[in-house]
Amino acid sequence: MIERNLEKIYAGFLGMNIGIRLGAPVEPTVWTYERIRHYYGDIAAYVKPFKNFAADDDANGPYYFLRALYDRVGPGKLTAQDVAEAWLNYAREGVGMFWWGGYGVSTEHTAYLNLKNGMKAPASGSAAVNGMTLAEQIGGQIFIDTWGLIFPGEPGKAAEYASAAASVSHDRNGVYGAAFIAGCIAAAFESGDPDEIVRIGLDQIPADSTYARIVRDVIDFHAANPDDWRACMKRLHENWGYDKYPGVCHIIPNAGVCVMALLYGRTFARTVEIATMAGWDTDCNAGNVGTIMGVAAGLAGIPARYREPINDMIVLSGISGYLNILDIPTYARELYRLSERLREEEETPVSVDPKREGTIRFDFELPGATHNFRVSDANLFRLRQSAQTAHSGKGSLEILVDRLQRGQKGKVFYKPFYRREDFNDTRYMPVFSPKAYPGQTVSFWVCSEKIGGEDILISPYVRNTFTKSEIFLGALSLEEPGWKKVEFTIPDLDGAMVDEIGFWIESNSSIKNRDFRSIFLDDFSVAGPASYRIDFAKSAKEFDSVIPFAHDHGAWEIVGGRLEAMRLNGCEALTGNYFTRDVRLESSVVPFTGTSHCLALRVQGAQRGYYAGLKSGGAAIYRKSGGVWQELADIAYDWKAGEEIAIAFEAAGPELTLSLGGRRVLSVADETLKYGMVGFASKSEGRSSFGALIVKETEDA
Repeated sequence: MIERNLEKIYAGFLGMNIGIRLGAPVEPTVWTYERIRHYYGDIAAYVKPFKNFAADDDANGPYYFLRALYDRVGPGKLTAQDVAEAWLNYAREGVGMFWWGGYGVSTEHTAYLNLKNGMKAPASGSAAVNGMTLAEQIGGQIFIDTWGLIFPGEPGKAAEYASAAASVSHDRNGVYGAAFIAGCIAAAFESGDPDEIVRIGLDQIPADSTYARIVRDVIDFHAANPDDWRACMKRLHENWGYDKYPGVCHIIPNAGVCVMALLYGRTFARTVEIATMAGWDTDCNAGNVGTIMGVAAGLAGIPARYREPINDMIVLSGISGYLNILDIPTYARELYRLSERLREEEETPVSVDPKREGTIRFDFELPGATHNFRVSDANLFRLRQSAQTAHSGKGSLEILVDRLQRGQKGKVFYKPFYRREDFNDTRYMPVFSPKAYPGQTVSFWVCSEKIGGEDILISPYVRNTFTKSEIFLGALSLEEPGWKKVEFTIPDLDGAMVDEIGFWIESNSSIKNRDFRSIFLDDFSVAGPASYRIDFAKSAKEFDSVIPFAHDHGAWEIVGGRLEAMRLNGCEALTGNYFTRDVRLESSVVPFTGTSHCLALRVQGAQRGYYAGLKSGGAAIYRKSGGVWQELADIAYDWKAGEEIAIAFEAAGPELTLSLGGRRVLSVADETLKYGMVGFASKSEGRSSFGALIVKETEDA
């Protein structure tokens, strides 16, 4: 049961993202049902070959809002307000996460501003406050897939938690949709029959609701017309169409599409294809049914044509650039751990192990898992998961070397960092901080099974994202049998970031005896304390952020090789491993105007963090809780506008220390926050210029 549920969680999350990727290119309003049919006909594969698929709100919400289980304070069951705090903490106001379509237009934007203005959930999403039109838009069901995944076989529980989460922004049918979809996902762990899954989902919502009525109508139509989904779509247009339900994207017509796709699709592929061809909210609908049928069909039921382009990776657009790079097998295990934890205990917040969460460990155990490894030349190499050969456990990554001859070479690599050039578009404005840094140790095991050839060499390397140059870190022959450990430290990159980690493969074989073999890679990890510098002369502004930072408010620009921030209110620029614990930051600040100029560490989002720096007439160390800055300690300090000051901020256990001008000036103990991001910040209006940021972690991240 353990392996079965884990694999089904993995398949469900893969299915969600496959559906989103399939449906996104034909998302309304320009794309209608008729136009999709005219231009793409009977869809049976992705309609666009994205280099990498950019972020999407349908993936942001299921990941970030679920973090309420970790962040909530005190005992008791999860509440809508707990999820509301995740909304406020992980979103950058006006950027990414969801559609910022305006107050009274976008349901999510409206709910967010209600929360920021002090309103509590579920009032923030209620029809009494926002009106029925906003309350019943589609967002209630598109952010809740993970609530179904963490309650396998418990549709009632999944519906309960999804309803609480959805009520932050929605009401009535908007919440019923969340309960229905989450209930279907949970039911799919026990049943592969779409008819039964839909019936169980229907049991989770009021029988007299409009949502229940459209579900029953599609069930009845399918029973009478089981072979023609387009006839069902015609009925939806006639009886349940957008013209009958106000707002930008009402939940009821899309509920009909989801049920239709499930009942007529039957298989994973046909279900997401029908949901896409049907039009209306294509990525949302295909994503929801993709989760349901991913769980129901399992990994074996997801065709390679849909799975391979995902390559176990999605990107997000929350406030943490580190969390925005998501490895799907790793996350599937996290969801599985959550499911087991909640099965035992629901009323205590789930603890976070920052050492585990802040470390890359790829074991290639889950069937088909690639952990987003890539090859430079698909003609020379092919990747797949192997369940026959492993250094530990039962799986590894197999690299087929296809008749390589002397002088030919190519690389196998993992991408710990992304740039604008890696994407075709800027959907939902993702921002990134690397998953790996100078000073950390990379280790992995390799072995070779030769079919033909003479000798082959691998040369580990990392790539500098600024210069695009590759730094080689030794070489190793794979001619001798057996597993060999490769280990190296990511070198200093002179102020730049690393965007590839891997190894080159080169043959020493003659033309007449080309190298044909499998190379196996296992137990890949990146761990240990990082020590790096961010040089703004070697940075750039991409996705409206100066890499590798995520900006929350303020106008941030590179000016004269420094990072300059201008703001009307407070602002932050955050980077680094989200789970950084003990660390020392060094920089310099030129305070042009205003009275707040700070460094930041252990920042866990927009609501929580530690800050230290200049204030009016002195200096201070702060803690932010619930979005409110609280002064922990201060001291008189004579600083002048326009004069550069060296600044350092350090956390060692509970001790927080501020240094100015090379001298320690302030220290205080606080045990509230154990880990978080690093960066720059201000609590009020003004303009600041910051120099290169030096980050030295003093224990494993």
